Amino acid sequence: MAGRVRLTDPQPARGLPDFLGRPGPTPVHRLNPLTKATLATVTAVAAVALGGLVGPILLVAVAVLVPAALARVLGRLLRLALLLALPIAISAFLVNLFFFPGAERVLLRIGPITATAEGLEFALQILVRILAISGAVTLFYLTTRPADLVVDLERRGISPRAAFVANASVQTVPAMVDRAAQITAAQRARGLDTEGSLWRRIRGIIPIVGPVILGSIAEVEERTMALEARGFTRPGRRTLLWAPADAGLERLARWAMVAALLALIVARVAGIWT
Repeated sequence: MAGRVRLTDPQPARGLPDFLGRPGPTPVHRLNPLTKATLATVTAVAAVALGGLVGPILLVAVAVLVPAALARVLGRLLRLALLLALPIAISAFLVNLFFFPGAERVLLRIGPITATAEGLEFALQILVRILAISGAVTLFYLTTRPADLVVDLERRGISPRAAFVANASVQTVPAMVDRAAQITAAQRARGLDTEGSLWRRIRGIIPIVGPVILGSIAEVEERTMALEARGFTRPGRRTLLWAPADAGLERLARWAMVAALLALIVARVAGIWT
């Protein structure tokens, strides 16, 4: 019927809030949330299953860096992915470099600690895998609105509780970062010294951590009461006024990515891919 808004129409329906149905700025942003979630999952698992260095590096270039460049978030992705992966990447690199079992080719000896060529090779492989996983997750986070993900999951039959957990998981870290920035600014306005020597910065963390944790707990309670007041736990399936577009080509691409991943895992288990 003319003038009727389809459920999968990319344009927002009249009367809906701006954060629902608003098209993304790039084609990558406008992809269905499930397509981007599938890409991130397949990239993370395939980086582990491929092995070696060349395969994961090519995978990162094709599945992470190219989409990030098309989405115009390459700079932010590199900063956030490195920040997210740096602590575990450094520890994994050092442990495998100096304590790789059964290694024979010595590169460097520092007292009782020995760096070996086998350890270096394996440490680089672990490093690339960690960066691939971090990059895939960060790309999904930078190009997907949590509200779109929740609506799309509910449309596919996922329970509202599971969709809410997925939404809360995506929003937890950014919300805590924003809250910490606000509390830090407020504490500085009250004379808290968070700059200077290392000891001053450590002392400045203590007055910030407490309000961040207590604020998070209070926000959870307020959100729970708001959801209960809006009938969040009522039985039955809810009627959605809008859902993200899901083209047939995207559905085909999702199945193709899953099939390629399963084929790779089977080839690795069978010894065909080494």
